[in-house]
Amino acid sequence: MSADSARVEAAIEARREEVNDAIAETLPIKRPERLYEASRYLLDAGGKRLRPAMLLLAAEAVTETEPRAEDYRAFGPDELDVMAAAVSVEVIQSFTLIHDDIMDDDDLRRGVPSVHQEYDTETAILAGDTLYSKAFECMLETGAPADRSVRALDTLATTCTKICEGQALDVDFEGRDDVTTEEYLEMIEHKTAVLYAAAAAIPAILLGADEAVVDALRGYGLDVGRAFQIQDDLLDLTVPSETLGKTRGSDLVEGKRTIVTLHARERGVDVDALVDAGHPDDVTEADIEAAVERLESVGSIEYARGTARDLVDRGKERLDVLPESEARTTLAGIADYLVDRTY
Repeated sequence: MSADSARVEAAIEARREEVNDAIAETLPIKRPERLYEASRYLLDAGGKRLRPAMLLLAAEAVTETEPRAEDYRAFGPDELDVMAAAVSVEVIQSFTLIHDDIMDDDDLRRGVPSVHQEYDTETAILAGDTLYSKAFECMLETGAPADRSVRALDTLATTCTKICEGQALDVDFEGRDDVTTEEYLEMIEHKTAVLYAAAAAIPAILLGADEAVVDALRGYGLDVGRAFQIQDDLLDLTVPSETLGKTRGSDLVEGKRTIVTLHARERGVDVDALVDAGHPDDVTEADIEAAVERLESVGSIEYARGTARDLVDRGKERLDVLPESEARTTLAGIADYLVDRTY
């Protein structure tokens, strides 16, 4: 691990611990216990907390505050609770994971059984809905002036709508053979990147930053969020299940369209024949390994990596609108981390 990577991971970890404490405080286990235990289940199972860490760092960068110099519960000249916003974003992320796993019938998430497997589908749906509602409650607790608070809520609501649109596109793509790379990039912008964009832009909105700063941070989030999803698609193919925390090659087995498979299809590869998607339980590690070798042979793996890197480089350039600070440097480091990570 390079010194830069170690520094970024340390910065994320420090904020992760504070976010974890805030989640426990914000979402206590109460009656009905089964509902709240299911709501907390994935949150307690771990997660890197990249989005809330990005939000806290963006707040630091906007205010030119040295990291950890102020309490996130009383942050900046207006003493805003930016931690409430950070928890809101992470809670939305957990909501999307619960519902995604139900739709995809995935057995594992973060190395543990998915919520609908650990509990049941009905409880999982209710847990996701509870988290969705709680996210908006959290965003109302920042103490920002009314106009900024309403705009932050509007950003969160629009983000959730776009996530649903992206998920619908993802499902639609599974039954199509004519999906283009441009459509794929639009889909992952909606499904994944918009939450990164919200995480980066909302603190600037709450803190009353200039519109140029809000726009730049939103663009940064969109770029690095798309790169994150591309890297996720790559990791699904290249990382063992026990490290990944879910079944390796699940996207390929389920027939999901990714930038890797779209590129391969354009080069004449019969992607649907790489594994026997009709009998997913019979697909072995050797089958996935052979499929990956074929995808590598036509340059599809490298093409995806290059696309993710280009997005990260553009996202980092957007940060130039911010004054130089350790927080800005760390935001740029997070962008690199998103495509360099191995899990």
